[in-house]
Amino acid sequence: MDEKGLRAKFKSLAPELNERARRIWAATEAREIGRGGIALVARATEISYSTIVRGLHELKAGESAGGGRVRRFGGGRKSLLVTDPSLLSDLEGLVEPTASGDPESPLRWTSKSVRMLATHLKADGHSVSHQVVSELLAEAGYSLQGNRKAREGSDHPDRDEQFRYINRLVRKFQGNGQPVISVDTKKKELVGDFKNSGKQWRPKQTPNLVRVHDFLIPEKGKAIPYGVYDLTRNAGWVSVGIDHDTASFAVRTILRWWRKMGQPVYPAARQLLITADAGGSNGPRVRLWRWEIQRLADRTGMSITVCHFPPGTSKWNKIEHRLFSYISTNWRGQPLISLAVIVSLIASTRTVAGLRVRAELDKRRYPPGREIPEQLMSTVKLQPHGFHGDWNYTIQPNRTTR
Repeated sequence: MDEKGLRAKFKSLAPELNERARRIWAATEAREIGRGGIALVARATEISYSTIVRGLHELKAGESAGGGRVRRFGGGRKSLLVTDPSLLSDLEGLVEPTASGDPESPLRWTSKSVRMLATHLKADGHSVSHQVVSELLAEAGYSLQGNRKAREGSDHPDRDEQFRYINRLVRKFQGNGQPVISVDTKKKELVGDFKNSGKQWRPKQTPNLVRVHDFLIPEKGKAIPYGVYDLTRNAGWVSVGIDHDTASFAVRTILRWWRKMGQPVYPAARQLLITADAGGSNGPRVRLWRWEIQRLADRTGMSITVCHFPPGTSKWNKIEHRLFSYISTNWRGQPLISLAVIVSLIASTRTVAGLRVRAELDKRRYPPGREIPEQLMSTVKLQPHGFHGDWNYTIQPNRTTR
């Protein structure tokens, strides 16, 4: 009998069967089907796999559906939703934000893994397994689905091929022991006693009091975190700027990462691969970005290859969900009252997978609107790649000594 037939049969019999009879009936059907019978019956009747196995043991022992004690209706262990009333709402609170498309939500980038959800629930004080999380999501009407783009226009025709191209280069560089980094600017933050989303543990009835309106406090300013994430070593560097998010600030951050984190672990490196978005201060059309990358190549003596993600795909940049998401989690519910607090919270970000982060304040001024004349651009030794040279290119140093 197929699954549809079993479902119809069970639906007609279920009202006449008590708990024990249902178990024995399901076990009988599973035994008759043979291989795969338990799974088939479980899907058709929604009786748990373990319950059917128990029924099979009872059949083997010669017990019938009419013998033995039958638990009264409502008996047995209470449901988790009864003993832990806030479990479902907390679970939905973890799942629902990932539907908003926020790239800084760490669960988004684990495809709503039930194991990751269970880990977060346990951290919030719930006693729950990943199997129970899976069952609760199904009961609440959730299903594991892929994203469907409907609001961002059509994809670039070479989108997937660019992803594959970047992946090949990353593997090649890593295989040769050369550094590979992902770079981007995190969301700018107002400095002061402003509300920060999320919750933190505090004594009862003593929440942090913050401002009602989020208006810039001139004397405190804003923080501009620019990050560098090492894909191979799972390590991050963040420079917290106070002026403008320019290409000079971006490349200066990469240089600081190289001198303090990169060079000590890649002493023999002769090449560097940078993956970056297609917009902002590190966009492929920004002349200042290319000129600053040339200066970086000259200072380090490395040839620097840059690969940009296609337009509209910045959420796939590794730094978003391997570094920035965890920084946001680390400071959730914590007012960012000063630059020192921001730097400290970024630097204290850790994960069980071994992520380590260093952070420093960058007090330099980076005036916007800086123009690079053709005379300077002519010194940029840029070599476009054969595939999408506008997105993929290598800049060679003007000198080979460090």
